[in-house]
Amino acid sequence: MRKDQILVTYGGDLKRMAGELMAAADVQAQLKSGMRIALKPNLVVAKPSSTGATTSPELAAGIVEYLLEYGFKDIDIIEGSWVGDDTGRAFEVCGYRSMAKRYGLGLYDLKRDATITRKVGGETLTLCRRAAEADFLINMPVLKAHCQTALTCALKNMKGCIPDREKRRFHQAGLHGPIGALAKALPSQLTVVDGLCGDLTFEEGGTPVQMNRAMLAWDPVKMDAYAAELIGLELSEVPYIGIAERLGAGSTQIGGDTVIELNRAEGGAITPQATRRVAHLAAHVEASQACSACYGSLIHALQRMDEAGQLGRLKGKVHIGQGNRGKAGAGIGIGACCKGYERCVIGCPPSAREILAELTKER
Repeated sequence: MRKDQILVTYGGDLKRMAGELMAAADVQAQLKSGMRIALKPNLVVAKPSSTGATTSPELAAGIVEYLLEYGFKDIDIIEGSWVGDDTGRAFEVCGYRSMAKRYGLGLYDLKRDATITRKVGGETLTLCRRAAEADFLINMPVLKAHCQTALTCALKNMKGCIPDREKRRFHQAGLHGPIGALAKALPSQLTVVDGLCGDLTFEEGGTPVQMNRAMLAWDPVKMDAYAAELIGLELSEVPYIGIAERLGAGSTQIGGDTVIELNRAEGGAITPQATRRVAHLAAHVEASQACSACYGSLIHALQRMDEAGQLGRLKGKVHIGQGNRGKAGAGIGIGACCKGYERCVIGCPPSAREILAELTKER
């Protein structure tokens, strides 16, 4: 794996998937004996990962077991929940306190941490010391939508490494500029994404959509550029990604060999949790044995259409799923299984951005 590539694996066992990603990337080759390793999940609120809000402890467990196998034992879990929530409670509710005890890890609430400052351009940022002084920082975000910044994945997750007063300043400054600067001031060395069931619309969870994937990248900017594509967003809709790139924190360029899939998105015909929002969008879908990764991409694309007032442009239902293999017909099909339809978005799975482009074409 090159440093400018992204690894993707599909499935429902995040612990196994995380270990596979770490092994495929040969992460141990980048580590030195005695390094202080910090894992930074997204525990923005005290809600379990099944709500679509937080990083599954199973993802962390897979990473930790890989590190321990190679003799790296100085491992901490670090996080500072959003303003108004209690990190200690999030550790408990989200399963990280018991996981840390099981593996002998440090568990640190960054709201209680000392701080340092770093300058990026003309901006001074206040950072939590334990995050800033880690030798190898592994960012473990959830891929989900955000009500203010459209996307939260790698770059925005690092906001949990600043004190509450700095979080407030970020909001006063409009979020995008400070988040872009934070990517330069506090770079992670590795990003491993929980893409199992992130939220469709809101960072606090409640509308999880099953996507059944995990991803790994060395470049957090590139990871966010790819994440935006997966949920149907243009880079222009997430300004902090471009800001981070201009500051030299990474690259948004995704070429034909950038994304490496370790397996295929097959075997799990799981329907997303039928919240009212998802059920509203799913009313436009005719699914037959649809895999979660493909179905999730379609739901995100339909959500983008709904936000733009374009759902009414759909003429008939959108077809998706393995049950369509070998079938032909009028209308739109999503994924390689639906290649017999009059119009089809080929991919296994296609991204939400690719689906959105086809669904909104003028006909």
